[in-house]
Amino acid sequence: MHIDNTVLAKLEKLSHLHIDENKKDEIIEQLSEIVSFVENLAELDTSSLDASFSTLEGGTPMRGDIVSSDSSISQSILSHAPQSEDDFFIVPAIIE
Repeated sequence: MHIDNTVLAKLEKLSHLHIDENKKDEIIEQLSEIVSFVENLAELDTSSLDASFSTLEGGTPMRGDIVSSDSSISQSILSHAPQSEDDFFIVPAIIE
């Protein structure tokens, strides 16, 4: 995938971030390096690995699934969102 000004503009809109004009070339270069690294991972042969492969002996530890109905938790999280309404995040449409 090639990162250019069009892709960066779309990422800015989706993330609700503003990138200064003088930083855009640097950000494009960094994002291109990241994408290139991730594309290199596709070259790894993982056909012999189990889907639940873990480096931990015994597998990945699981935590208890405990229901919490404390509304202050969701209010605290939503207070950091750029936009929210009725206990939901408001995000830009991503499907054109």
